[in-house]
Amino acid sequence: MVQPAVDDAVDFARIRRVLVIKLRHHGDVLLTSPVFSVLRRVAPQAEVDALVYAETAPMLERHPGISIVHTIDRRLKRGRLPALRAELRLWRALRRRRYDLVVHLTEHPRGAWLSRLVGARYAVALDRADAGVWWRSSFTHLYALPRNTERHVVEQNLDAIRRLGAWPDESDKPLVLVPGAAAETRVAALMARHTLARGRFVIVHPGSRWQFKSWTAAANATLVDRLAADGWRVVLTAAPDPAERALTEAIRTVASASVVDLSGELTLPELGALIGAARMLIGVDSAPMHMAAAMQTPVVAVFGPSSEVAWAPWQVTHRIVGSAIHPCRPCNINGCGGSNISDCLLTLPVARVVSAVRELLAETADRFPHETGTPAHR
Repeated sequence: MVQPAVDDAVDFARIRRVLVIKLRHHGDVLLTSPVFSVLRRVAPQAEVDALVYAETAPMLERHPGISIVHTIDRRLKRGRLPALRAELRLWRALRRRRYDLVVHLTEHPRGAWLSRLVGARYAVALDRADAGVWWRSSFTHLYALPRNTERHVVEQNLDAIRRLGAWPDESDKPLVLVPGAAAETRVAALMARHTLARGRFVIVHPGSRWQFKSWTAAANATLVDRLAADGWRVVLTAAPDPAERALTEAIRTVASASVVDLSGELTLPELGALIGAARMLIGVDSAPMHMAAAMQTPVVAVFGPSSEVAWAPWQVTHRIVGSAIHPCRPCNINGCGGSNISDCLLTLPVARVVSAVRELLAETADRFPHETGTPAHR
């Protein structure tokens, strides 16, 4: 496309190294992957690095547009000697890279410090309403977000690049997640062990690190039984977090159908590889939902307090199921009254989710060309 003219646009032909900072959670980090694709296209001569929390690094590792993934280990207690040493190592590593451009994609104050530390010629960050002189003077460019309407988080991230004068092509916008050969090999072995065939199983990932986003164990168990009755093999997945493991255990206890339970057994790249082999992922607003979008696996996503406008599965065939009787959603708070329990999810009918699943399965029957029809009729 023709690049629009921005008055104070950056000359990307002169950029040698870029640092993109995203200090947030797993899904947030994956949703930055199109930013690296744009930068790779508009500045092919440049090396583009990422700075993320260590636990989220697998979301960007092996991205073809990234040279180095720098990490911050949040397990180290700030102010303690190991943390200070790690911080010094990070500062030195960033300084050695001599960045020309810093792209800071959150409101985290560390981005302002790091922008000053690395001495980049250009730096862009969010134009915060509460920003003081320190924040504003730390960056050469500030990008604005819509005030009265919502915008998908992928487009919000890309607005930082637009502000610099580089307009994304549609080909830049897909999410990028590369599980890697080791993950693919282990998942192939797991599938063989559990006699799972590509395209003949569905994944139910019921949990989230945020309890208020999760559907009930009883509702998920009913869903599992309906899927099994339709002839589908069901795989349960969850993070190693005890609360998520407890949820999948409760589902297994209540459900009549047998499932393959891989809760807590998969690394993030392995989960990505498994999702890529699945016929569909059914879950809530969480990182695996975005991983499914990156792997182009159809998604049925149950939404409660969070907004599907901002967080819907990106550029993948999907269905969103949310309460039709709660005008308060999306409230974007941690459960009703801050209770960590959301009434819009407690009361969500199982039948609506089952209907969405069946509809999407029929619509995407050609996802695996050699696996047509329903499992019960193969």
